[in-house]
Amino acid sequence: MSVSSGNRTERHHNGLRNGLPLTMSHAAYPGERAADRPCEFILGGQRSGKSRLAELRAVDWLASSPDHRAVMVATAQAHDDEMRARILRHRQDRAVRLPAMATVEESSALAEVIATHSAADTMVVVDCLTLWLTNLLMPYIPHVPHPAQSPHVSDGLAADIASPIDATQRIAMLLGALRGARGPVVLVGNEIGLGVIPLGNETRAFVDALGRLNQEVAAACERVTLMVAGLPLTLKSPVEPV
Repeated sequence: MSVSSGNRTERHHNGLRNGLPLTMSHAAYPGERAADRPCEFILGGQRSGKSRLAELRAVDWLASSPDHRAVMVATAQAHDDEMRARILRHRQDRAVRLPAMATVEESSALAEVIATHSAADTMVVVDCLTLWLTNLLMPYIPHVPHPAQSPHVSDGLAADIASPIDATQRIAMLLGALRGARGPVVLVGNEIGLGVIPLGNETRAFVDALGRLNQEVAAACERVTLMVAGLPLTLKSPVEPV
């Protein structure tokens, strides 16, 4: 696990909303504060705006009090050049848009990270649950070439020799961490079950596992938002007092 804040050193100051469209923030929850929604699950497809909305939640949280903090938990792993470049770009973008947000990189021990950083004055943003589940079900193990194989040939996955990870236990721990969170938590995840039925047993099994995870996390959260084309659609919200 590693911790950073923009330039990978811990920094906290009041640079807010740089490069962020304020219209989405105001359209999402008019008249509400982040403190009123301790746990939110933001779902959407690729490039739907779900990560940007999660960042806007952190912007509003930080702006609502000078004592507030925000921590981003990034679950992606860099196993190839394209992913390394993508992660670097995300770090650089967050440093500009949210310089006051610290970043924790954790690919598996998500419940432990939430429990460690959750506090009444701290919002925890998890991006994203889909990659986290991928890390659990299909862990990356560097391929060791056979002596007869060229050392330059490697698929990098070696799924056939990966040690099984008890994803069910990890998910149960995550749900427990959400119920015990002392401050607001915003989780980002992909909705991938709206397309055609995928080919291959492993792919179908992953789609099923992600669908179950999404249902369990949605049930544990007070608010669930679906992002489509950059627009938020509220699927679940706290019951207003009579």
